[in-house]
Amino acid sequence: MTKAVRVHKVGGPEALVYEDVEVPAPGPGEVRIRQHAVGLNFIDVYFRTGLYKAPGLPFIAGNEAAGEVVAVGPGVTNFHPGDRVAYYFTLGGYASERVIPADKLVKLPDHITYEQGAVLMLKGLTVWYLLHKTFKVEPGHRVLIHAAAGGIGLLACQWAKALGAHVIGTVGSKAKADLALANGCDHVILYTEEDFVARVKQISRNELCDVVYDGVGKTTFPGSLSCLRPRGLFVSFGNASGPVPPFPLAELNNHGSLFATRPKLNDYVSTRKDLLEGADTLFAAVINGKLHVPINHAYALKDAAKAHTELESRATTGAAILRP
Repeated sequence: MTKAVRVHKVGGPEALVYEDVEVPAPGPGEVRIRQHAVGLNFIDVYFRTGLYKAPGLPFIAGNEAAGEVVAVGPGVTNFHPGDRVAYYFTLGGYASERVIPADKLVKLPDHITYEQGAVLMLKGLTVWYLLHKTFKVEPGHRVLIHAAAGGIGLLACQWAKALGAHVIGTVGSKAKADLALANGCDHVILYTEEDFVARVKQISRNELCDVVYDGVGKTTFPGSLSCLRPRGLFVSFGNASGPVPPFPLAELNNHGSLFATRPKLNDYVSTRKDLLEGADTLFAAVINGKLHVPINHAYALKDAAKAHTELESRATTGAAILRP
């Protein structure tokens, strides 16, 4: 038996139940790992509430973690007991131990801690594909990043700045503004006190942005469109305030022949080759100092409900983990 956090009925944070579960021996192509750190993400909230549908109930929450291999199944030759590994894989992360397909794992470099590995696989790989694949950020680009002091936001601001972009971020408090400025933002807008569209126009001298990265969703998307230059790209990758509602396609025309996309990580790491490309690029950026990965909040696994409450109330900044 091992400990895990399961959802038996979708709902609020109280739906997260800390309990004993059985972990089977790894089957063909599988690996059993003992987890040292588990990433905390807003997508975990979406599954817990039922916004994103789990395959069935009950399910173990969580989508990214890092740990060590304790056993391998038949046919696994590239991982061995004792290897330090990390992964992004849909559900099953909120556990002390788990079994996972070997092709979803990557080996952690020596210079990256378990805690860093646990927050890099979903958040870091998301930033990788957003800045390198969905829109290739290059020197001179002007980018707007919503929720710039969040787990994805802080990494995105750092990496966009390292790529030579002019980075504008939005945040909800002065403390978060200071954090975003310390992590690559050239300008930070307090959306609770300022009209972020007006400020973007002022900052850019009405030239607006090449791309907007919007993980907030419902409350920000109308303004996000207004922050884009003609033929700019609106990237909606999250729903922290709720899903973006249906809108007339003509709105893209009205704002200057805009492009819009709703990407997800699975489609950018769907092959082993893509996963390794993303992980190698990400780990290199950390090792060479382009990305700093502080862990701002840590909770015991049994306190997952408290962690979700604070995440949803915007009480957290940057990366957060659960410790099994």
